[in-house]
Amino acid sequence: MADVDYGRVIYLVLLLAVVGSWVFVQNRQGLGKTVQQLAIWAFIFLGVIAGYGLWDDIRSTVQPRQSVVSGTGQIEVPRSSDGHYYLTLDVNTVPITFLVDTGATAVVLNAKDARRAGIDPDDLAYLGRANTANGEVRTAQVWLDSVSLGSATDTNFRAWVNQGELDQSLLGMSYLQRWSSIEIRRGSLVLTR
Repeated sequence: MADVDYGRVIYLVLLLAVVGSWVFVQNRQGLGKTVQQLAIWAFIFLGVIAGYGLWDDIRSTVQPRQSVVSGTGQIEVPRSSDGHYYLTLDVNTVPITFLVDTGATAVVLNAKDARRAGIDPDDLAYLGRANTANGEVRTAQVWLDSVSLGSATDTNFRAWVNQGELDQSLLGMSYLQRWSSIEIRRGSLVLTR
């Protein structure tokens, strides 16, 4: 509470008192109606706050997710609202969400996802270099024990850890080329083994 600006708080309380008084004076003939309208606005305000707080849950419920088509060896991934495709793979038995990037040569983990997969980015030798849209970054080669998507599991898989800023881990062609078919069908990315 040491960072509270008491002058601003007093100003806002006085402003609220003045506006509230004006509303009641203007509507003194229909005080019951005014209270009813205030209650409606309070419920609308609470509804907006609840919707904002639950938006991620609502969006994840409504938005389609990747699905494994049984018996066909296919994975169907719907296009995200931002126009990209995201796949969640189990890397060393930990689920990690990747941005599908056909322009990337390899699988690249950001530092946060590398830690989740049991790799300490601080102990790596960043000897590699990669050219990105933001310039050159240093990378370290790592070997992943397992990479699984649906029933398809690859072991002893080579990937890279990015030393620079990378918001989302990238799923590049070194993984995608292991699938016999990659196609975009009706807005969905379909992988077939």
